[in-house]
Amino acid sequence: MNDALEAGSSGTGVHVTVWDDGAPPGPPAVLVHGILTWGTDERYGFAAQRPLARRHRLLLMDRRGFGRSPGLVRPPGEERDGPTSDYATDADDIVQLLGDGAHLVGHAYGGVSAMLAAARRPDLVRSLTLVQPGALRPAEGHPVVAAALKRARASAAALPADLTPEDFLRASTEGIGLEMPEPTPERLRAAATCMRERPCWDAEIPLAPLAAAPWPKLLVSGDWAGAPALYKEYAGDALVACAEHLATELGAEHLVVPGYYPHTQQPEQVNAALAALWSRG
Repeated sequence: MNDALEAGSSGTGVHVTVWDDGAPPGPPAVLVHGILTWGTDERYGFAAQRPLARRHRLLLMDRRGFGRSPGLVRPPGEERDGPTSDYATDADDIVQLLGDGAHLVGHAYGGVSAMLAAARRPDLVRSLTLVQPGALRPAEGHPVVAAALKRARASAAALPADLTPEDFLRASTEGIGLEMPEPTPERLRAAATCMRERPCWDAEIPLAPLAAAPWPKLLVSGDWAGAPALYKEYAGDALVACAEHLATELGAEHLVVPGYYPHTQQPEQVNAALAALWSRG
């Protein structure tokens, strides 16, 4: 079964793809993607987690401005060049999708959004999994993270006014040694949103409610073996340091798998870990 909940029909303003391949009744799982992607994307999204739909109903959310979700609607009078996506708004949408209770998975930017939602309504969460979350601010005491934050702030401030979505996509991939994906309309829309979304790495996240929550928590990281050197230097080292910090602060398990994009490069290991975690929540 593969149903699509159009914007608004899910109780939120976002599009949600529902995968339910004969899953028995029980808490569903809400999956929240990162940048340059959307929920069901095979390259960066959660397409490889489809086998889990045999055991759990999966709700794959397209964050605002990505996939088939509309962009962020800003209040009247706000400047036209305001953010096109926002982790605080994501958190509002996620809380609605949690319903009476659900497992929650967030990758990268979506990990920050998931943390905020879980901290706001821990009573609706059955488990929390964070896949290399872009939550740099809570770990800014680490020198590698502090340097990454400084670099990210400078890069954001220096974005050229005439930068196109294709330029941004190329800089975000080829610019750090990765292969650039085909610039399809969906991918370029995601890139355009990323260019003007509220930076997740500077989000202030209350860790105390997450640490106090009784449900199981899991951090998933890559070991970054085989990653392009520039990508590892620019993002990988800081993401690993953040994951280690959050695992300690939240009392979470920390799974490290080969590579640098865990849920797409090592789906069998990640899916097995998710299935085991969800069986406890």
